[in-house]
Amino acid sequence: MSFLPCLWAFCACVPFGAVMNLHGKTLIFASVGGGIGWVFYLLSSPVHSDIMQYFIATIAISIYAEIMARVFKMPVTGFLLVALLPMVPGGGIYYTMEYCVIGNNSMFIETGLHTLGIAGALAMGILLVSSIVRLWTMIATENKKA
Repeated sequence: MSFLPCLWAFCACVPFGAVMNLHGKTLIFASVGGGIGWVFYLLSSPVHSDIMQYFIATIAISIYAEIMARVFKMPVTGFLLVALLPMVPGGGIYYTMEYCVIGNNSMFIETGLHTLGIAGALAMGILLVSSIVRLWTMIATENKKA
């Protein structure tokens, strides 16, 4: 298994992070998140379902973004958006629309549902980690008050 795609994911995240107005260390660490996501995507290949691979990678990215947000005292969103860039199903969206335009309804539905599944996996991974972190923070603050 080659980890070269992880390097390409990192390289793709750097200019996007610059557009998101990240500078210096935060730009590098946000881009590392994209590489980490791709590592987890590749390592979870024995699952045999790319939607599950996207879900696992998104959980890893979300955990990383939560940690980096606390380290740099910045919002999670900056780290999360930059790191998720390589996971966005842009090709799936493109081909879904192509099949729609040319009138291939069966492929339009198949590709559209698969792309929707990937987008749902990304959303559910973020939601899961964010909810757990928020719940943990709530419990920790309640224990401090008591």
